[in-house]
Amino acid sequence: MYAVHKFIIENFSPFTQPSFGAIKPALVRLEKGEFISARKIMSEGGRLSVYYSVTRKGLEELKRLLIEELSDNPLQFLSNARVKLCCAAFLDSEERAKMFFNIKNLAAQHKFQAENILNDEYNTVTFYQRIVLDNAVCEYKNFISLVEGLEKENAGAGK
Repeated sequence: MYAVHKFIIENFSPFTQPSFGAIKPALVRLEKGEFISARKIMSEGGRLSVYYSVTRKGLEELKRLLIEELSDNPLQFLSNARVKLCCAAFLDSEERAKMFFNIKNLAAQHKFQAENILNDEYNTVTFYQRIVLDNAVCEYKNFISLVEGLEKENAGAGK
């Protein structure tokens, strides 16, 4: 479990930093769902070590989750979309193209909503809300540019 925690921290720490108390139940659920398999081996020091590996069913589930629509909630969108983008290598070129398209469209919707609030002359947006909304618009613009770059890279890799 230590190695699983270390791998998550090394690869996904900007997005999540789960505790050992969160990892153990997740591994149990994944094993019950046959998404991972566990192999128990006695180490040289006489301690029981558990090695986990992803099953074929687990890879299929990962692909399904990557292609699945993202939440419409802007608070969840960016962090979940970033994790999906980090895992894009598990998809084939066509699946990646679909995922990039969906992510880019939802980012554009969130950007549009923030811009509408900023540009609505009848909306009483406070100074602080305006600053946060301006930042959100910039963040979405940058994120859309990032996804467009990934789309181009993916289109070039598919040739």
